Amino acid sequence: MPEPAKKFYLTTPIYYVNARPHIGHAYSTIAADVIARRHRLLGPPVGDDGFKPTFFLTGTDEHGQKVQRSAAAAGIPPQQFADEVSASFRTLWKRMGITNNDFIRTTDPRHKRGVQKLWLDLEARGAIYLSTYTGQYCVSDEAFVDVPVGGPPPQTIEGDPGVKGGWGVPCPLCGRITETVTEENYFFKLSEYQDKLIHLIESGELHIQPETVRNEVLSFVRGNVAEAMAAAISEGRTRPVAPDEVISNPLVEAGVIKLSAAGNAYVPGALKDLSISRTTFDWGIPVPTNPKHVVYVWLDALANYITAIGYGSDDPADKVMFEKYWPADLHLVGKEITRFHCVYWPAFLLAAGLPLPKSVVANGWLLFEESKMSKSRGNVVRTETILDAFGPLCPPVPSSLDSTGLQPGETAATREEALAPGLTPPTKAEQDLFAADVLRYFLLREIPFGQDGTFSFDALITRYNADLANGYGNLVSRTLSMIQKYFDAGIVPAPTQATRANVTELIVAGIFQVARALAEYDFGKAMQLIQTMVAVVDSDLTISAPWKQGPGVPDDFQQTHRANTLWSAAESIRIITALLYPILPYATASVWQQLGLGSIEQAARDGKLKDLQWGGLKPGTKLGPLAPIFPRADKGLAQIMTDMENPTTPAPEPAAEASSIPTAEALNAVHPAATPAPEAQPSNLEPGTSTITIDDFAKVDLRVAQIVVAERIPKADKLLRLEVDLGPNFPRRQILAGIAEHYTPESLIGRKVVIVANLAPRKMRGLESQGMVVAASIGPAGAPVLAGFLEDVELGARLK
Repeated sequence: MPEPAKKFYLTTPIYYVNARPHIGHAYSTIAADVIARRHRLLGPPVGDDGFKPTFFLTGTDEHGQKVQRSAAAAGIPPQQFADEVSASFRTLWKRMGITNNDFIRTTDPRHKRGVQKLWLDLEARGAIYLSTYTGQYCVSDEAFVDVPVGGPPPQTIEGDPGVKGGWGVPCPLCGRITETVTEENYFFKLSEYQDKLIHLIESGELHIQPETVRNEVLSFVRGNVAEAMAAAISEGRTRPVAPDEVISNPLVEAGVIKLSAAGNAYVPGALKDLSISRTTFDWGIPVPTNPKHVVYVWLDALANYITAIGYGSDDPADKVMFEKYWPADLHLVGKEITRFHCVYWPAFLLAAGLPLPKSVVANGWLLFEESKMSKSRGNVVRTETILDAFGPLCPPVPSSLDSTGLQPGETAATREEALAPGLTPPTKAEQDLFAADVLRYFLLREIPFGQDGTFSFDALITRYNADLANGYGNLVSRTLSMIQKYFDAGIVPAPTQATRANVTELIVAGIFQVARALAEYDFGKAMQLIQTMVAVVDSDLTISAPWKQGPGVPDDFQQTHRANTLWSAAESIRIITALLYPILPYATASVWQQLGLGSIEQAARDGKLKDLQWGGLKPGTKLGPLAPIFPRADKGLAQIMTDMENPTTPAPEPAAEASSIPTAEALNAVHPAATPAPEAQPSNLEPGTSTITIDDFAKVDLRVAQIVVAERIPKADKLLRLEVDLGPNFPRRQILAGIAEHYTPESLIGRKVVIVANLAPRKMRGLESQGMVVAASIGPAGAPVLAGFLEDVELGARLK
């Protein structure tokens, strides 16, 4: 048997602070949390807290031109902007019960110190040189990009001082228009690491998963072999190769290609040196030997994985920590940033003489309306929406009572208001954790890890009801309720037959199958296996029907039958609950307590959730207070969440007599109708214009908004894509405005405008417009002039 790993260090990507978190960010973080929770169970060896030493890092990436521009658009300093957005990530992870050990910020002093040390180490090793660069830079991706030959014609970019009158082309990574940049840069000698990187990836020493991403990375590092061969032949540098001819002759001899150690062809020199500093903006970490330069944001950001665990510190404790945890066992990243993590980052580490991470695993995108969920597209779903919508479904909480029968700090009066002995209403924090379990389950069950997956509110509710409410939750409730009813007020019975072939065999086999699936990050398969267990146990209960007693069946025989059936079901629930613990930490804690087993966290520390064996539930165990696990969700919850994502008015406080689940009307109250106006009198109106009543006008929700993002839409000469801020009571929204011929994007940033906030969404050019900007129409051509204000007006104020 191999020696157990002494530690496990995993990381999420650190999230860019140009926008607040959405469930795409939550997806990666939830997956990391499940992995971290599972690894903590796998000791020995163990740490002081009883768990295997597991370090789980997340954080925020806060430097770069995009952040500086976003801060300028918001009218605040970059540091304040970064502080606010970073805090929103940290607060959300706390609400969700994410168990990260540290939260690194690239504006932290410890990070700056470590990045500058890494720079000095690279410089001392001759891996950096100073030169000049002219090329295309994508601000959105914070990356220099290669312009494909024969690509679209250049497009002029006006009004941006950073562009200096240059031109741009659609970015091959994201499609936005790039900027032409000419500046003095420091370069990293990436080209020297082509052979080493190919070998590391092909040999599996640097493990990249899934296979599709690994192949994409290798294709980038190898270069376009077919294109190089064709060019060499057309230029007469080598003759064509016959179909049956060994590829190494004559192409290798001519230097057109080389062969890796694994025998695969690649183009020498295809990997170019990388620019790693900027001088056209200053929001970043200064280069220690030349402060007029700032460190390229990706060199800065990637270094977080080592600066967070002590790299660059002279403190002996930090040095011990770095030696203990580096190299990382797993970098969990989004598939769009694998090049940075699988090419640039390993090369930086090789050049600095540091060990490489063991594995990089890429997850796919969450798709909403068939496109990647992102703030710039205006199709994001906030995690807070799911927490706030599902939280009220959280059932009463089983609690450990003291000798007086009261909770600490509780009085007899408040006890009378409790739902049942041993149960208390959930707190807001418990509601959040319950709802987070719902989201955790859906994302990991519904979306094959490593592939793209579609999110919708309807699918979330359907999966919740099918697997959690009708499946696992129903099995727990019916089993424990029958034990409480038939066996001395809730004492787990002693079976005379401890195995039931169809159930026991499946559960025992499932223990190993689920463990293997989780180890391979195949979360969907793990949960599918668990649902099969639930279905088989539930079916066995239905067939055995312990609640029935046939005519002439003696009581003692019936009770023995019940004991065998219900103990088997309860033991199955114990094992299923232990397997589900990393995925549903809140719900499984409740089930564990209802089983009479106490704290599931303590059970994890004591090693009772690993090496699971059939027969661990001791007869005579007294069940804890029983409560529902997953109440059914009404289909109307989908509309409530939709309304929460697209409000037109602030949500009022729910009435005291309202249901625990707010209605769509409660969340999106219609403005009270005004007193009917007297019949309109004739007036001088434009021909074809009819009069309206005050009630008609009251239906139009006009609001004050500030433009915070404005950009052109490729191949749409008349449209601009705007993002507007309506103040703290509303989420940002995307609006497409036909004003591109009259306003430059740069001139609109920070401008206050009037929008129609309750206009039905409409799709144009594949983007959704969530409102309309109000403008006057001037002259014969109807040139737009945006409505504005002389006084300073609060964002979100309604026009009446």
